[in-house]
Amino acid sequence: MKFRITYNAPVILTFALLAVGVHLLGDSFKQYVVMRPRLESLGDYVALFSHVAGHANWEHLLGNFTLILLLGPILEERHGSGSLLFMILCTALVTSILNFFIFKTYVLGASGIVFMFILLASTANVRKGEIPLTFIAVAVLYLGGELVAAFKNDQVSQMAHLIGGLAGAGFGFIGANATKAKHSTPSTAPKKH
Repeated sequence: MKFRITYNAPVILTFALLAVGVHLLGDSFKQYVVMRPRLESLGDYVALFSHVAGHANWEHLLGNFTLILLLGPILEERHGSGSLLFMILCTALVTSILNFFIFKTYVLGASGIVFMFILLASTANVRKGEIPLTFIAVAVLYLGGELVAAFKNDQVSQMAHLIGGLAGAGFGFIGANATKAKHSTPSTAPKKH
């Protein structure tokens, strides 16, 4: 039996390679991807999205991409590459915009995307009129922990984590409802009597 290596999750694998590339290029390049508390140049607007590809150090990058590479391919298969890319970009943009208007700090890293993936994955078993207990447990553990940590001065953007988690929950519930609506449309086939 022959095995071949496949590029099975193009969005996730490209994202991971991009983040590693940015890190290898060093701090002089990383300054162009970090989200700055200003919007004065084209680079500042690009950084509204690109900040998720930059990381402070290898530990930061590996911590984020261990979970992204674990959950991402499953989510990409379930939701599709285009939809997952849209979710990543939306989460990055909303994080940047809220940070720009509320906190005025620099933002760097894919932690918000990790939290989005965690909450999105926990909505896998959502059914109409039901909320899985596993979703509630994950939301309490991850988002509750971030709310508590928000009062620490540790240079970690808990706001990005919270936004990512809320985005993942929102995308999960919206996606579940859209899928159910698509599958519950009445059949046009004639009924048998």
